[in-house]
Amino acid sequence: MPKVGMEPIRRSALVKATISEIGAAGTLDVSVSRIARAAGMSSALAHHYFGSKEQMLVAAMRHILTIFGAEVRGAMQMAHTPQSRIEAIVRASFSSQNFRAETTAAWLHFYLQAQSSEPTRKLLTIYHHRLRSNLVANFRPLVADPETAAETIGSLIDGVYLRQVLRPEAMPKAQAVDLVLAAVHRLITEGQSHR
Repeated sequence: MPKVGMEPIRRSALVKATISEIGAAGTLDVSVSRIARAAGMSSALAHHYFGSKEQMLVAAMRHILTIFGAEVRGAMQMAHTPQSRIEAIVRASFSSQNFRAETTAAWLHFYLQAQSSEPTRKLLTIYHHRLRSNLVANFRPLVADPETAAETIGSLIDGVYLRQVLRPEAMPKAQAVDLVLAAVHRLITEGQSHR
């Protein structure tokens, strides 16, 4: 008989173990039993809570996106100008919580999973839409072509994540932030000269 109130704790443990094990293995080809073992429970219990490995992966992706969304919202509340809000989005993208090795590895594998999994593709589409929408809204008063500026910065953030996974040594988060912010400042400077 399952203990009352344990489900949220166990589900959370499984989600965190999923992210950790994908990061450690460097692949989505991680068994449910390995994830369950890392979470300190049986694979039968993992299947009871999630039903399938795909549902576990989707829950892990949703968890990462929830943390990212909360950090972006918190950072943007503290920013008072369009440029500072763009900078807040960039800094949240590379926060200690979001730019950890296992999280960046999980992101890469979620992109791969999205090619064959409709639920994962939907989550990534929502993420891209929100990121683009926030960037466009804040680039609009600063540059002549806010859509292209937003696409450039979104692509650069994704690219830094991809390279982070492939680098022999991890890029420090401050360096990642500086790299993307340099592009933001260049776009704003060029955009204002063309207005």
